[in-house]
Amino acid sequence: MTVIQAAPLVRTADREHGDRRWSILVLLCVSLLLITVDATVLHIAVPALTAALEPSAVQLLWIIDIYSLVVAPLLIMFGTLGDRYGRKRLVLCGYVLFGLASAGAAFAPTPLTLILARALLGIGGAMIMPATLSLIRQIFTDRRERAIALGVWSAVAAAGAAVGPLIGGVLVGIWWGAVFLINVPILLALIPAAVRLLPDSPGRKDRGWDGPSAVLSVLGILALAFGLKEAGSGSLMPLWASVLVFLTGLGLLFLFVRRQTRLRHPLLEVGLFRRREFTTGVAGVLLGVFALVGLQLMLAQYLQLVLGDSPLRAAIRMLPLVISAISGGLAAAHILPRIGMRTTMSGGLGLVALSLTPTLSWGVEGHPVMLAFCFVGIGFGVQVALLAASDTIMSAASESQAGGAAAIEETAYELGAGLGVAVLGTITAVVYAPGLHSVPGVSASGMDKARQSLAGAAHVAHEVGGSAGGALLDAARWAFVNALHTTVVVSVVLLSLTAVAVATLLSRD
Repeated sequence: MTVIQAAPLVRTADREHGDRRWSILVLLCVSLLLITVDATVLHIAVPALTAALEPSAVQLLWIIDIYSLVVAPLLIMFGTLGDRYGRKRLVLCGYVLFGLASAGAAFAPTPLTLILARALLGIGGAMIMPATLSLIRQIFTDRRERAIALGVWSAVAAAGAAVGPLIGGVLVGIWWGAVFLINVPILLALIPAAVRLLPDSPGRKDRGWDGPSAVLSVLGILALAFGLKEAGSGSLMPLWASVLVFLTGLGLLFLFVRRQTRLRHPLLEVGLFRRREFTTGVAGVLLGVFALVGLQLMLAQYLQLVLGDSPLRAAIRMLPLVISAISGGLAAAHILPRIGMRTTMSGGLGLVALSLTPTLSWGVEGHPVMLAFCFVGIGFGVQVALLAASDTIMSAASESQAGGAAAIEETAYELGAGLGVAVLGTITAVVYAPGLHSVPGVSASGMDKARQSLAGAAHVAHEVGGSAGGALLDAARWAFVNALHTTVVVSVVLLSLTAVAVATLLSRD
């Protein structure tokens, strides 16, 4: 009799444990969505924000960029702190800080106040992000289930960045501060749910925590990211100074790595990079996000500045990318066990390269159907590759290394996004300026302003008016399209080479 009753009790316990596991995944994905959306939500809100606070050009740059510049260097530090003191505690602290910073940003009276609030948002986001991956590694011990969970996670990570402008376009119609204030009620619901659902991961206080290593990693990645962004924009310093900052960042990271190899309990297990699978996975994440975010920005400009779409319409037309990214992440969880990591990752990157190729024949005319197909291929291919890369990274790390491995992956996400915008944006600017030749009826100073950007050319064309203004706008649009073609060629070549490298380096599984 006892045996007969025990079996259903065991099945019930397993079922409840499984339900709790997936509920935790939903909680972690909502947390991740808040963080990734905040990275791009201001792209649409800039005009309304500018009208309300009247920031200078440099202040506006900092308002937009400070979030990512703060998140990237802090991920490794908070990832290892979560391993040492407990991930649940760190997530809850991150929720509180993120909520307070969101409220402060929404009601910021000056540009400087908003910059500081955005920096605090970055700190809160960096406290939450590493725990989302390492908790998945802790909770989903079955590799097949973990692949599904990682597929959902990576889909949310990419979809958040893609849907950010759409959310911003809707909320800014109410009030520019709503893009931040919307976070507060969501976090008020997440905090009690996290207290009840998240497991208490065991801390490792027996391991030392090296402060100088944390300083080297933060300053090194911050200098690296800042140098890359400045090399792309050149808004605060000349190119040589940007290169010097970048090289300084590399030097600090070299000292950081060297220090880790000599510590008994390093802040970061650099030995993970000796594993070919781990290093290849990190490279796959870096280049996958490079393509997704960089090309998303370029194609969004194409929609708005060449085809004349409004910001909201452009965001809506990019919805196929969001939907395919989510679908790709979910589908890849089933594809990965069947064809292996090597084929999944290299095939995903190859699909992105193939989907970009039709854009090389486009001009200033619209291609709505083909554009949708291209977005579907880009979103699906990137997500398939990212899931395989994420599974490779987390499988190569032990439970005790999960926080550090997750922090490395998410740092690769942030640096990939920064590289994509900086590198592809720089290529576009370098090709666009000399491609815009003088137009009769437009002054030399007007042409100089028009060569700075397509948006600048549109402003000059509006001021000049008449046939000369129309001719300038047409010429600027064609110059931008030619620059976009160059950017796409670079992306296709880079993605193709990476797909070949992945197929060569990863072992057959």
